[in-house]
Amino acid sequence: MRTPRRPIHAVSTWVRRQPPKVKAFLAVVSGMAALVLLRVIVHDHDNLFVAAEAVHSIGISVLIYKLMKEKTCAGLSLKSQELTAIFLAVRLYCSFVMEYDIHTLLDLATLGTTLWVIYMTRFKLKSSYMEDKDNFAIYYVVLPCALLALAIHPSTSHHVINRIFWAFCVYLEAVSVLPQLRVMQNTKIVEPFTAHYVFALGVARFLSCAHWVLQVLDSRGHLLTALGYGLWPSMVLISEIVQTFILADFCYYYVQSVFGGQLVLRLPSGVV
Repeated sequence: MRTPRRPIHAVSTWVRRQPPKVKAFLAVVSGMAALVLLRVIVHDHDNLFVAAEAVHSIGISVLIYKLMKEKTCAGLSLKSQELTAIFLAVRLYCSFVMEYDIHTLLDLATLGTTLWVIYMTRFKLKSSYMEDKDNFAIYYVVLPCALLALAIHPSTSHHVINRIFWAFCVYLEAVSVLPQLRVMQNTKIVEPFTAHYVFALGVARFLSCAHWVLQVLDSRGHLLTALGYGLWPSMVLISEIVQTFILADFCYYYVQSVFGGQLVLRLPSGVV
């Protein structure tokens, strides 16, 4: 007699067998359903942005716990951490000279912990760093983001240098996780703490994207015009969506692994 499969396992198996176009359609439908749910549950959509920062901080805390408890940085991308530090530092500068608020303090705390992770990886735990797996050339993302920021940036009354820096940090944040995904692609096996950290990044990116989308809907598009004219308002929204979809595939396999009771996440070929 065959043991009946759990509904979640049955659904995940069915989804895995679908062609890419069907998977993309299901991802879009799931995202829209989640947005509708958040719009109903969360009345002040500014809280979504704070929640995104909080989830990101939780992910960093998990990473710190791993470095301190297990004394290893295996599976961690130093380059992703460096890109994160760059965009956070630039965003902090923009916050101080353009719009100082509570998010500035959150970014300052996140930058501090990110710099600590970089220090531990580069010096204290260097022997466990998988440098051969962390082979993503960061200039592939830094240079395009810089050029894009020069071409498309806010049209506010601030100094043009500050506006270019603002655009640069928005674009760089959207792709800063790519080196970490390359490391996981090279190893195919992701240990629990790194998986928790990357999943937290995915949730944080989704909440941030949801914040912007719902704010645009609530203002009936007026928020986009308030950000300026030209292509910049659209690029802000596109950047939020891009960074969400970059991690969507990994998050799917993470959830599947957790519900399957697997401590170590094994990624199929072609994921991330």
